[in-house]
Amino acid sequence: MTEIITATRSYFRTGGLAVVPTSEAGSPQPTHPLDFEANPARPLMKAQLQRLHQILIEPIADLLPDAPNHHVTFVPQGPLFLVPFAALQDKDGKYLLEKHTILTAPSIQVMGLTRKGSGVRSEKMSPESALIVGNPVMPEVVFEPGEPARPLAPLPGAEQEAKAIAAFLKAPALIGSQATKAAVLQQMPKARLIHLATHGLFDEMRGIGSSIALAPQQDNGLLTADEILTMKLQAELVVLSACDTGRGRITGDGVIGLSRSILSAGVPSVIVSLWSIPDSPTASLMTEFYRQWQNNPDKAQALRQAMLITKQQHPNPIAWAGFTLIGAGE
Repeated sequence: MTEIITATRSYFRTGGLAVVPTSEAGSPQPTHPLDFEANPARPLMKAQLQRLHQILIEPIADLLPDAPNHHVTFVPQGPLFLVPFAALQDKDGKYLLEKHTILTAPSIQVMGLTRKGSGVRSEKMSPESALIVGNPVMPEVVFEPGEPARPLAPLPGAEQEAKAIAAFLKAPALIGSQATKAAVLQQMPKARLIHLATHGLFDEMRGIGSSIALAPQQDNGLLTADEILTMKLQAELVVLSACDTGRGRITGDGVIGLSRSILSAGVPSVIVSLWSIPDSPTASLMTEFYRQWQNNPDKAQALRQAMLITKQQHPNPIAWAGFTLIGAGE
C-alpha cells in the first residue's frame, strides 16, 4: 500500500508529470495540472484512488454516518498521514468528500486536547484579531549541504490569496517586507485567526525543525515548529497555506512537525496542505472557506463546502483535495 500512496502523492505533487507516459524522446509529456480531462495520467490516478478507498474505507463503510455533515475523523498511522482522504473514490467514482465531512488527528491523545480547546468561537471575529500573511520577502536557505544559501522563490499567488482574504475579512495583511518574523511573532499570541500563505520547509530528519518562511530582519526569517511549540496561542484556527505544511517526521504518536506544534501551543484546529496547490484554486477555495465559516461555526463543514464549490470549477482533485483540517471541527 505504501507504493500506492507514494505514486498517488507523486501525481498530486507534480500535476501528473510523474506518472504521465513518456514521449518518443523519453521526456514526460507536458500537461497543465488543472487540465483534468486531457491528462493521460488520469486513469492511473483514478485507479490508485479507488484502490486506496477499497483498502481503507470499504472495510468500515457500514460504520460511517449516512449524513454528509457528520464528522468522520481519521487518526492515521505511518504513511497514512499522507493520504488525501477527501479524494478517495468508491467503485462508482464518487469522492469520499462528497459523502462525508472529513477531519484528521495526529493521535487520540492530541484529539482529546483539541476538543478541550474548541467551542470558544464568538459570534463575530473582529478584523483586528486576524493575522494574515502573504508572500513575504523570502529568506535565504541552504538547499544542499555544502552549497551557499539561496533565497526562496517569491510567491505572487500567495500574495493575491492573502490580499483577497484580507479584503473579504476587512482585515489588514502583512505582505512582502512587512511580513517579518518579528512582526508575526508579535501578533501571533493575541490573534484569533492566523493565515500564513508562504513557503513551508520540511525537516525530514527532526520534524521539529520544519519551518514557515517569513521576511528576515536581523534573523534568518524562519519560524520553526520548535519555536511555535514554546508559544501560548489564543487562535481558534491556524491556516498554513504553504507547500507540504501537513508533513513532518512520522512517529508512532503522529506527525512531528508544524501542525503538531501548533496544536500543542493551544490551537484547536489547523488547516494544512499535503502538496502545492495551484494559485488560482487556492485563493478561491480559501476565500470561500472563510465565507462558509462566517455562516457556519463548524470549520470542518465550512472546509468541505469550500472544497465542493472549488471542485465544480476545477474537477481535478489536485486543485481542491490537498487541504485537510487537523483537530477540532468546531
